[in-house]
Amino acid sequence: METGPVDVVDIDDPADERLDDFRDLNSVDRRPDLPTGKGLVIAEGVLVVQRMLASRFRPRALLGTDRRLGELRADLEGLGAPYYRVSAEVMADVVGFHLNRGVLASASRAAELTVPQVIENAATIAVLEGVNDHENLGSIFRNAAGLGVGAVVFGSGCADPLYRRAVRVSMGHALLVPFARAAQWPGELTLMRDNGFQLVAMTPDPGAQTLAQVIGESAGRRVAILVGAEGPGLAEHTMRACDVRARIPMSRGTDSLNVATAAALAFYERDRLAP
Repeated sequence: METGPVDVVDIDDPADERLDDFRDLNSVDRRPDLPTGKGLVIAEGVLVVQRMLASRFRPRALLGTDRRLGELRADLEGLGAPYYRVSAEVMADVVGFHLNRGVLASASRAAELTVPQVIENAATIAVLEGVNDHENLGSIFRNAAGLGVGAVVFGSGCADPLYRRAVRVSMGHALLVPFARAAQWPGELTLMRDNGFQLVAMTPDPGAQTLAQVIGESAGRRVAILVGAEGPGLAEHTMRACDVRARIPMSRGTDSLNVATAAALAFYERDRLAP
């Protein structure tokens, strides 16, 4: 073990129990980020680890190569969590595949936030229903972070935002953008409206107003942008609970866009016109 501000521990045995936070990451029933198992949050890659360090999810251990340690050393000073330094071969044996990014961090799940907490200071929020694909979910978080969305609220049927793939695709922003699960759905939409949010339901319905029209008319207001699952979209009863429906004009016979892409366009339009 090295002395100094970073607690570095060299390990050459992939069976070492200290590495269990990172074991079998591709396993269907044993992976450590399963909420029903260890329930850990796993950050993958230097940039995502740095974003974990800036989040409310405090790392409890890191696993990585010497090269990645060199890139992260300044960030890890005084952290108080061990950096298990291993070869690429040992790392592959532990996680179950070759990890090009060369470093992982594990954290316990922080206490879940409530809808009132995450919407309190947000001018724009994203509200998701039935978004059950981890890559779409991660992309939505990345889009939200880059385009002025203050929080994400999950309705029914959504995937776990702290699953490793979602965190990775979000580039770590799933750890930074506040999120909460609606305790009652779609009843919690009333709470958002009572807090001054205009509820905008995204839909491919050609009879809906265009996105540009709807967002243009919402200037000066708080806005909640609702998107639904690939294919079925938002449930009809959810759209009825909203204030207005908005569509993205399409061409060449295309009926709709990928949910993360559609959300990004709505976020951009809102961010472009927001005060």
